[in-house]
Amino acid sequence: MTQKILAAHAGLDNVVPGQLITAKVDMLLANDISGSVSVNVFDDAGFEEVFDKSKIALVMDHFTPNKDIKSAEQCVTCRTFAKRFDIDHYYDVGTMGIEHALLPEKGLVAAGEIIVGADSHTCTYGALGAFSTGVGSTDLAASMATGQTWFKVPSALKFNLTGELQEDVSGKDVILHIIGMIGVDGALYKSMEFTGPGVASLSIDDRFTICNMAIEAGGKNGIFPVDKTTKDYMEGRVDREYTIYEADLDAEYDQVYDIDLSTLKPTVAFPHLPGNSRTIDKVGDVPIQQSVIGSCTNGRLSDMRIAAEILKGQKVHPDVRCIIVPATQQIYKECIKLGYLETFIDAGCVVSTPTCGPCMGGHMGILAEGERCVSTTNRNFVGRMGHTKSEIYLASPAVAAASAIAGKIVAPERRV
Repeated sequence: MTQKILAAHAGLDNVVPGQLITAKVDMLLANDISGSVSVNVFDDAGFEEVFDKSKIALVMDHFTPNKDIKSAEQCVTCRTFAKRFDIDHYYDVGTMGIEHALLPEKGLVAAGEIIVGADSHTCTYGALGAFSTGVGSTDLAASMATGQTWFKVPSALKFNLTGELQEDVSGKDVILHIIGMIGVDGALYKSMEFTGPGVASLSIDDRFTICNMAIEAGGKNGIFPVDKTTKDYMEGRVDREYTIYEADLDAEYDQVYDIDLSTLKPTVAFPHLPGNSRTIDKVGDVPIQQSVIGSCTNGRLSDMRIAAEILKGQKVHPDVRCIIVPATQQIYKECIKLGYLETFIDAGCVVSTPTCGPCMGGHMGILAEGERCVSTTNRNFVGRMGHTKSEIYLASPAVAAASAIAGKIVAPERRV
């Protein structure tokens, strides 16, 4: 699928792995951190115009609302650039959301398109059958001026999915299982193509989560075929025609992995790598001081629903701080309408405005020395969420919510 999308955007009949190409891009993305760098590079290079103001998205989501003077200045840089070129898709405090949840919600990404972003988790949009990947801020600056960029065509890995997930097992568990299986460099600069009859049972949110963490296996991108679930999600959001690409039946893959979704269990990644995964029955006794439910990986409405179902009528353990971060303003509003926010607050959680916040140690939940956090985010590197002697355990919203109640990492209980 990826090779077909790249070939079409490069104006070629076909491409092969390792080939260097120049391809047109359909959407460019930057946030307050990476965008400020791109703007400075854009100006230093002497560019005077953007190629298309409707195909650039600037989302102020990492250190916003601004946590300090430097973060405020980064936003001013992006804000000034957006006004200067009348950028159509500029999202600031009050309108912004976490970028990789916001762009699909707004219909800014679609099947068959190429999206590049100055953020490594841009690979999220492969859930819609697009080729999307992270690039450096310098490359993004050049793309804002030219509307194109260069790629080395990746080879592909095929993940053949069968069966259906059991209750309280989600896309987060699928991708943690896969990274644990192949390693954090198991897909290095490869396209991770998810296919097979099991795909039909995965929600679009499951697919977003799986593609979001393709980079944690070293992948260039993750990508799903376009089916009814994909089309239903894009209906009413995407206001333009899109192209559906399918892999040939005789497509060549470096390796094929068969995964029966029905055999998977809730999975937790131990410090300090996403690939250091264990099923919930092998976690042992791990007390926690913080639980974070949110991020570009697991801050969508379905994640909020799962957390609310588990937390309803319960209380967060007195030793735990539970931080809930709805990924966009729309999701925040839906949480209010559905009563989720009341459930979270009654349980003793704090609910944040949409922000990347604690995920990369920005704000809204920094860890002290010796503290442990179970988190629905995507990375658990040393010092990722604060002190270098703190620990992060990656898990699904179901596990994170149940653990917040128990005060230690536990399996979610069945809900009535």
